[in-house]
Amino acid sequence: MNFILDLANIVLANIRRLALPTVLLVMVALMTNCIGTKHLQENQRILYRQTISYPKRFNPEGLRDLFVQKTNSRIKPTAISIPVAMYYAGKNNFNKDKFIAKKAKIEAKFDKKIKATKNQKRIAYLQYRKQNKVDAITKKIDNGNLFMQWGEPIVVFDTALLKQSKIRLETFLFNKGYFRAHVKVGYTELKKKRIAICYTIVPGPTYYYDTVFFAIQDGKVKKLILKNASASLVKKGEQYSQDKLSKERDRIDLLLKDNGYYAFSKQYVNFAVDTNSLKQKIKLQVEIANPDRRNYHKQFRIDSVTFTTDAATTGLDNRKRKTKSFHNITFNSYEDIFNKKILAQRVFIAKDSLYSRTKTFNTQRQLANLDNFKFVNLNYDTSGGKFLANIFTSPLDRYTWTNEAGMTVTQGFPGPYISSNFKKRNLFGGLEIFELNGRFGFEGVAAVTSEGGFYRSTEANINSSITFPQFLFPFRSTAAFRYAKNNPRTKVLAGYTYTDRPEYQRSITTLSATYTWDIQRRLQFSFSPATLNVINSTISTPFQKTLDSLQKYQGNNLANAFKPSYVSSMILSMTWNDNYGVAQKNSTFIRASIESGGTLLNLYSPKFIENQGLEPYKYFRLSFDLRKNIAVSKTQAFAYRFNTGFGYAYSVNRVLPYEKNFFAGGSNSVRAWRPRRLGLGSDPPPLNTNPSSSGYFNYRYERPGQVLIEASVEWRQKLVGFLNYALFVDAGNVWSVQTNSNANASFAFNKFYKEFGIGTGFGLRFDFTFLILRFDIGIKAYDPGRPEGSRFVLPMASFKKPYAYHEPVIYNIGIGYPF
Repeated sequence: MNFILDLANIVLANIRRLALPTVLLVMVALMTNCIGTKHLQENQRILYRQTISYPKRFNPEGLRDLFVQKTNSRIKPTAISIPVAMYYAGKNNFNKDKFIAKKAKIEAKFDKKIKATKNQKRIAYLQYRKQNKVDAITKKIDNGNLFMQWGEPIVVFDTALLKQSKIRLETFLFNKGYFRAHVKVGYTELKKKRIAICYTIVPGPTYYYDTVFFAIQDGKVKKLILKNASASLVKKGEQYSQDKLSKERDRIDLLLKDNGYYAFSKQYVNFAVDTNSLKQKIKLQVEIANPDRRNYHKQFRIDSVTFTTDAATTGLDNRKRKTKSFHNITFNSYEDIFNKKILAQRVFIAKDSLYSRTKTFNTQRQLANLDNFKFVNLNYDTSGGKFLANIFTSPLDRYTWTNEAGMTVTQGFPGPYISSNFKKRNLFGGLEIFELNGRFGFEGVAAVTSEGGFYRSTEANINSSITFPQFLFPFRSTAAFRYAKNNPRTKVLAGYTYTDRPEYQRSITTLSATYTWDIQRRLQFSFSPATLNVINSTISTPFQKTLDSLQKYQGNNLANAFKPSYVSSMILSMTWNDNYGVAQKNSTFIRASIESGGTLLNLYSPKFIENQGLEPYKYFRLSFDLRKNIAVSKTQAFAYRFNTGFGYAYSVNRVLPYEKNFFAGGSNSVRAWRPRRLGLGSDPPPLNTNPSSSGYFNYRYERPGQVLIEASVEWRQKLVGFLNYALFVDAGNVWSVQTNSNANASFAFNKFYKEFGIGTGFGLRFDFTFLILRFDIGIKAYDPGRPEGSRFVLPMASFKKPYAYHEPVIYNIGIGYPF
């Protein structure tokens, strides 16, 4: 382990030493690879820039995506294009004839081997290998080498494609209700054979719906449509939109299919548009035709529901499945191993009810959420004049055991680990999940009382849990059927964690019960009515002296957090996830929680707390985390985060449990500060005795606080292939609310906004699809720990002397995005 940490120290030291020369070398290389003319033929021009001019109050969203020709990616406002540079660097070293000859040689070699054998398995194996090798070489012949595939050739201006872009734009405008719109196209030749195109949008008058009426032949269908007219996406006074008409067609289709019209199709829905060209008004007629063979649409009512729980079971041909009925569902199985009541709770279709597509999909999804089946199929049989619902599932293996070895990166520091997980499904026959998992690992962490280098942290934990697919006490049986659509779970957990760090050894014994449920797919709630922790710590003598010094001279009660303690809490949390993690889409992530510690102690205090000499904690804690990703294009995104928290202790010791404090600084926080070293407020860390070599501040101590406010903004853009870059600004701090804290560390509304630590920087992201490796360089811009008037420290940033008097540049290594 020491070898790994020493190696990590060496790697980071070399990264720091080589960072500035590397950046300069890359910049020199880029400056020599601007989008140039040497790759053009005599009459060719580069498509350098495309802009759109439009009137005020006109929304241009979506127009740029319609360009048939796209300009080369470049670092604006310069002409530097890394993809172009890579493409031609690869092309200059690519010999297509060489690969064609290699392909022919491989084909001849395998054909000879295939001809020489009569063994069919051997022939199949050789053909398989031949095809794989030939496909790999064919890809290079067609697409070039790796640099050519990652890069892009210069985009040559083409007037024919320019006309196609114009047609696309005008069609798009027409579909948005600008029936008389036209697009003027002009282009200018710039220096160095570059073309700049300007598309001028002349939208003309906007057309609005004046009248919306229905022409529906089936009276029953018409009644249903009119009853739900308030949900229509097309309303009088709104602007015409072809996209909205398509969505309205989908809405009508789903409405009918949720009300028994199993055979209904979107093809029956049409829209007739009558425009009044003088007044820009539209009469819209919504038409729903009848099927060809009858003059009405048939509603389907379910005659029976059959559930086969072991549909893929084989080897039991001589046995017949047992049949049992429960809740108007016929269950078929060779062995009666699943609780029918639990299964019935997750079936939302019912005998004698109308067919519903939404209930059908919900049934499939909620049965799959039980994590007991390989697949869930639900189909309907309309033969014989009946409408029969058939559910088919196949059980997953009841026992699974998985082992894993890997490496984590926590706050920029690496550490290997091994883990093991044992799972038993359907523990008591009620589709419960029992899990026993353990983990042992090392982490390179910044010590609580040290500012530089790696320290070994050993952590081992074991957890045992049972997850029930319903709410347990105090909910009644009838409620279980009512809430089943929300994927209710109850998890009971017992665990033990041991941590060995240079300053202390700490053990935590945990017991908890948690209710979890979903609201649709985006919103999830979690409620833990009881989370109990017994914490014991053994502190090294030097660390104990440090804690005593902090308490005596700075009023910092950190020492209380390392006393043997008992922490009980109730936690309610909410998570909203709208496509977050999908870089190509606009997405939002929100997590909020409220926690009350020691609430049960107000009602009852167990005697073992006093007998064991445990320190009880009573506190209140809130946290809120908002993350937003805005996809500007397929290769560009703007992301931001706002994270805040508040904790208040009202027990005798007046401190939060150490794990419940907030911290700022690190690779997932304000990246210009070392992990957990920013704050408190404008209270400065101790000054170094030798700042010229050791740095201005002594960042030996972690800085736990009870108030956290931090925010980050980040521009993300693809460079080439799997390599992306980011530019970012982080701001944040933590403050104390303890009454014995000094004024600089305390939170106050009249000064907190002056005490944000601000950092900026840039980074590289290696996106391997299954893994994102991140390297960020954080640079301090504003340090609240310095005296007012001297807090702007950006000009003092130093790559060359990372720990001298000048402000150090912080190097962060991480896995995944920072937020």
